[in-house]
Amino acid sequence: MRFRFPVLAAALLALAPAALASAALASAALANESVYTKLSGPAAHCAELESQPDEGGWYLERCTGHAGIAVFVGEGDLRTMVSYGMNARAEKAASETFPAFNTIGETLEWRLKDGKPFATILRWKIDGGPDMPKGEMLVVTQLDEGNQCWVAVIAAHKNKDANELARKAADEMAGTVTCGDDYRAKSVGTPDPAIWEE
Repeated sequence: MRFRFPVLAAALLALAPAALASAALASAALANESVYTKLSGPAAHCAELESQPDEGGWYLERCTGHAGIAVFVGEGDLRTMVSYGMNARAEKAASETFPAFNTIGETLEWRLKDGKPFATILRWKIDGGPDMPKGEMLVVTQLDEGNQCWVAVIAAHKNKDANELARKAADEMAGTVTCGDDYRAKSVGTPDPAIWEE
């Protein structure tokens, strides 16, 4: 009888690495991940829907995002808006942009949980103008249908870890926000109040 405990302990120790590996795999399966699609360039799948090329004009295009999700990109008065899904025009995100002249980057990052997208991260380039600031901002948008808006803004030109901050904000904040008329996205990391002040 006295030998059973050491034998059992030895057996458990032999199984421990396998159990730890299994736990690590389970944890990895639950971890959020990123995939990427293009909004411009040869790899983009976009089509113009409307445009007015005159001075002070505007345009609207539809791109195909991850899992076929529609991405609507609009520009007016040298400012860009981006929203998602078939009800995109009615979402708050469709009217959100920066006060200064701006454009967007060509790569859109999608945050996924269990394979389902719950947020996007997109770089806005603030072009500024006379007496207006310049910089680059990462915007986190939550993808709740009927409750879609910016939830976090990160000044990429002031934060070396801007991408990590954006992913963390997406993972922690997306899905927790009520996109009312008075809601304004939070600045994360070192802010740039000249461009965005919550």
